[in-house]
Amino acid sequence: MAISNNTPVIIGVGQVSERVGEDGYAELSPMDLAGAALKAAIADARASGNLAGAIDTVAAIRQFEISATRYSAPFGHSTNTPRSIARRAGADPERAILEVVGGQGPQKLVGEFAADIAAGRSKVAAIAGSEAISTMRSLLARGEKRDWSEDQPGTLEDRGTGYDGVLDKTAMKHGVAAPIAAYPLAENVRRERLGLSLDDYRLEIGRLFAPFTEVAARNPHSAAPTARSAEELAALTERNRLVAEPYGRLVVARDQVNQGAAIVLASVAEARRLGVPEDRWVYVHAVADCAEPSMLSRENLEKSPAAVAAISTALEVAGTDWSSLAHIDFYSCFAIPVFNLLDSFGLDRDDPRGWTLTGGLPFFGGAGNNYSSHAIAEAVARCRAEPGSRALVGANGGNMSKYAAAVYSTEPADWSESRWRHLDKIAPAYAVLDSHDGEATAETFTIQPGKEGEVATLVARVDASRVLGDSRDPGVIAALRSGPVAGRAVRIESDENGVNAFWFT
Repeated sequence: MAISNNTPVIIGVGQVSERVGEDGYAELSPMDLAGAALKAAIADARASGNLAGAIDTVAAIRQFEISATRYSAPFGHSTNTPRSIARRAGADPERAILEVVGGQGPQKLVGEFAADIAAGRSKVAAIAGSEAISTMRSLLARGEKRDWSEDQPGTLEDRGTGYDGVLDKTAMKHGVAAPIAAYPLAENVRRERLGLSLDDYRLEIGRLFAPFTEVAARNPHSAAPTARSAEELAALTERNRLVAEPYGRLVVARDQVNQGAAIVLASVAEARRLGVPEDRWVYVHAVADCAEPSMLSRENLEKSPAAVAAISTALEVAGTDWSSLAHIDFYSCFAIPVFNLLDSFGLDRDDPRGWTLTGGLPFFGGAGNNYSSHAIAEAVARCRAEPGSRALVGANGGNMSKYAAAVYSTEPADWSESRWRHLDKIAPAYAVLDSHDGEATAETFTIQPGKEGEVATLVARVDASRVLGDSRDPGVIAALRSGPVAGRAVRIESDENGVNAFWFT
């Protein structure tokens, strides 16, 4: 097929990492890690011309430390993250973007920038991000400080955090707004539907994730490169302590990482002008992204129709199907985003292709909002190594709140019509009540350990609404664990602080 000059291609990807205490460890700051990743992506393109100087757009993935007020940047941060990253790689872009919060960001930006290139609005665009949380925590534990602040001049398009419609005030008041507490609510819906005990379901998660650990063990950028059995992942021990029922520590996204990754896209004409060999080109066959309302307002807590819609659309636009994919990476911050896709598409958990290219967020590492940059980098490498093969990357953000998916291949893709689909947001199905005094019907729960003992949080339905309630009663907590819970009658009572209590009736 004739390839239009404006056809977008990925020409370079880069990954960098370091682990505390290992040979070569340099205590790199987040900006140094991201800058090194962008330099690596530029080098990966093998251009004979000045690729860094040709970059007209740089988008930075927002670090955890500047993603919400509950995070902090104890060593300071850049006033202009994308320009700090670009400067380290020798780039001076016309446009600098700081993307919204969410793991969907890198994958969604690939679609946005590919569309910009196809429409002639950009010639070369880069995406870069990083986290140095492992180094930060190590230094703080030793009582040491560093100055990572930068006053970087230049224009900046700050898109904000993007939390609108993602979180409910009542979820924050009841301690289940953060993903580590919210996802168990969805997980326990699925567990009860399958009729499994908590221990049996922990083994179900272990069986899903054990193959991920084997991939992570082979990946030089993994934060935790250790192969583990399903039983080891499932057993609650001092090392694998409970973090929120049913999750042990080993099967949740690992944020203690020092990782950076970057992606460079260009038009075919610019790639040729810059002397980028065609064997470096990977075509973007389709990108789709979709969002949905807060978890408590969805039709089914265990399902993410936005993820299903994004992947279905990407496959349709790319003109392919599951059987034609050789390389697949599902965002795996927790088990339920992966189970959601396996269940929804009727996929086999033990498919020999596997469901991760990196090793997954609990094992490779959950590099904040930037994980999918690493997944895309791995997909590009696989496509280059097997010309003509196709890769799918799925990227999740929030509490299964936003999803972006893409299909890649070295085979050309026709962008005479845009292959990026920005889908309509899924409509809410339930109202969310901040308070309620009266009867309700239990739906799901989680239990979290705390300094003052365990606290259970219950989701219950009241007609066409959902409401939350807490309990510290050991008898109630034991009843939750022995189950089943869904469908049981409960009483909800609100206090003056807007925190609801519940008990079984």
